[in-house]
Amino acid sequence: MPIALLALALGGFGIGTTEFVAMGILPEVAEDYGVSIPTAGYMISGYALGVVIGAPVLAAVGARVDRKHLLMALMGAFTLGNLASALAPNFEFLLAARFLTALPHGTFFGVGAVVAASLVPVTKRAQAVSLMIAGLTVANIVGVPLGTAVSHAFGWRATYLLVTAVGVVTLLALAAWVPSQKPHPGTSVRAELGALKRGQVWLALAVGAVGFGGMFASYSYISPMMTDVAGFGAGAVTLILAVYGVGMTLGNLVGGRAADRWSLMPTMYVCMAAIAAVLLLMHAVASYKAPAVAAVFLLGFAGSALIPSLQMRLMNAASDAPTLAAALNHAALNIANAAGAWLGGLVIAAGYGYTAPNLMGAGLAVVGLGLALVSGLLDRRSPGGGPGAGAVRGAAEPAHAH
Repeated sequence: MPIALLALALGGFGIGTTEFVAMGILPEVAEDYGVSIPTAGYMISGYALGVVIGAPVLAAVGARVDRKHLLMALMGAFTLGNLASALAPNFEFLLAARFLTALPHGTFFGVGAVVAASLVPVTKRAQAVSLMIAGLTVANIVGVPLGTAVSHAFGWRATYLLVTAVGVVTLLALAAWVPSQKPHPGTSVRAELGALKRGQVWLALAVGAVGFGGMFASYSYISPMMTDVAGFGAGAVTLILAVYGVGMTLGNLVGGRAADRWSLMPTMYVCMAAIAAVLLLMHAVASYKAPAVAAVFLLGFAGSALIPSLQMRLMNAASDAPTLAAALNHAALNIANAAGAWLGGLVIAAGYGYTAPNLMGAGLAVVGLGLALVSGLLDRRSPGGGPGAGAVRGAAEPAHAH
């Protein structure tokens, strides 16, 4: 695989670290600014909001920009946002900094997915995309625990300075390894936004927002599930989350290979069904330590295995506007994060206990599977096999040299 994929994965590592480490440093942030932990949690929801808003806007605005230059501009903004977070003089400034840091998130992955797909043969495109996304999954194994440890030792500001350093290294790697890549001559803001008129694009986004929301309904409450139900001590939660991260990393790589060697839609069907099955399993074994940890691993594996095929499905459904489609995938996943956590919280608040979000999540995953099946059925009825049969425009084009 081309070394340029390492630069893209490094960017994914930095983005994943800054997104997920917020959960681990909330107490320090709350104490430093004299706010409650729930109030400090606004920095998490503010980041998610930034991803949802930034993905379509920046992808459309940057449609005619050289993809390498756009990636560097996005990573530059991300790096400055983390530096501003580290230096935030008050909580309101920190909220604004987290929102601005999140704006490039979805577009970086969207542009990066198109670039990654362009660097390899058509038969390896999903694997290339999965290698870029691997940076995000590895962040859950290395970046988040490291960032949390740095926060405990040197303060939460040091954590954001560490991510700032990752951003600087990523900028250097992008400059050195990613080839210049001009957008297709017909690319425009109108063409990118025109992809939103297609039903298959919205169906794919719905699969991600609803189906992946099932996974987040459970994942958001893994900590109390593991302590109050399975009986682990609070100190074990970090290791359990690392197990989840290992599952994510392996599932992402296996999912990318399956999407290339098998086909996109069957891979999506299997992954959505697997998420539902694993959530039902987790509900059944949550009281038993070893099986509960195994179920956490399987949840990370099944959920992450879905992402490469979902990413490629969107890029194919909007083959003449792949950047926007790929960026919107991450907006949909952040909607899944927020909605899944909210729905999981509702069943807990209703008195059904900490395992109830697993059943809620399984139901959402089944709905996501139904949406995927509808999308596949529409493919068969359309001439030429639908979007899954086509290739992303520009994904097989040779990259322009420096």
